[in-house]
Amino acid sequence: MIAQPDIIWILTTQWRASATGYNHDQNARTPWLDGLASESVTYEQAVTPHPSGPQARAALYTGRLSPESGVTDYWDALPPDARTIAHVLRDRGYLSAFFGKWHLSARDRNAPFVGESHAKSIVPISNRGGFDLWEGFESGFLLNDPWLHGTRLSEPQRFKGYQSDIIGQRAAEWMKTVHCRPRFCVISMEAPHPPYHAAAAQVKEQSPESVVLRSNVPRGGEIEARARSELAGYYSHIEATDRSVGSLISELDLANTVLVFTSVHGDMHGSHGVFRKGWPYEESIRVPLLVRNPRLQLLQRRDTSPVSLHDLPHMTAAWSELKEWRCKRDFAPISLPTAPAIPLQCDRPWRGFRSPSHKLILNADGSPWLYFDLKRDPWEMDNLVDDPKYRVEIERGREFI
Repeated sequence: MIAQPDIIWILTTQWRASATGYNHDQNARTPWLDGLASESVTYEQAVTPHPSGPQARAALYTGRLSPESGVTDYWDALPPDARTIAHVLRDRGYLSAFFGKWHLSARDRNAPFVGESHAKSIVPISNRGGFDLWEGFESGFLLNDPWLHGTRLSEPQRFKGYQSDIIGQRAAEWMKTVHCRPRFCVISMEAPHPPYHAAAAQVKEQSPESVVLRSNVPRGGEIEARARSELAGYYSHIEATDRSVGSLISELDLANTVLVFTSVHGDMHGSHGVFRKGWPYEESIRVPLLVRNPRLQLLQRRDTSPVSLHDLPHMTAAWSELKEWRCKRDFAPISLPTAPAIPLQCDRPWRGFRSPSHKLILNADGSPWLYFDLKRDPWEMDNLVDDPKYRVEIERGREFI
């Protein structure tokens, strides 16, 4: 009888799809991910369904888009009765564990985003998504010396070191423990989320002047200066977290393990003159997605289907049954259900779709906001919404949103 595989998800935060060596980003030093990509399926068109943390995470764990996931607003908690991938795999005989950033529990709206208040906030057992072992933190963006609590830690305890290293080490220890059941493990790292200039495990920041900017970042002013400064820190955390991923996978026996690497959403970093996430542009919605699956003997290849993170639970359920999953859609739905009043982030709700060739975004009232031909215009510099030549095409597209 063929044994069910162990399954590991490695999640990061704000790591946009382009920011890897295997995708030819000149700033990114990611040797471990480049090696992983060489023996994985690379989903080149992967997107987040919602480029905002809680909504995206809810879709990722439940396989359901907002509002059906139960999380519509940035401050919504995952409903206690939400059925997650942990429940699905338990029904298939799996033992599950979660380590790291949760960002799906109630939190104090008046507390600072960065700091110990959210980092030490207790996530109730009923709000931990059904994982057999849960060990993490709500949020707080402490990329160093994280506070962890959970199944084995009734009160928050501080661990000295780089957050990605700490979370990876504790997950590796659990994975190396002998279990009589197949295991599902989520390792949720906060980096490379801001604060970008936090220490990055002895990785030295490159100079802002040496950062190679994307073509759609406005040059010659405050936006360029800010983008260069942010990206210098951003790429140091990418390098540090790549090392953390490498340390993790080098400790594990992957002979019968499906290994996933992805990110909850991306970051604009000055492209189109804006910053952070929530925006419908490629830098915000496109995410890396690597799947190494030795059981199905998938050779390294690049898959161009319009995969979304809300597909990942369904993919995972198929792997647990020794099956291969394939995307059957022509496009991926994307949306920002609500626009939280958070500095720099997108200031309006929107909905739309993205295919490998086109993207259409509507405002909350249904009026077209953006329409891009991604094949001809990959930098999204030419909004076709007001071009009469595309009026019929846009109206047809609206039928799918």
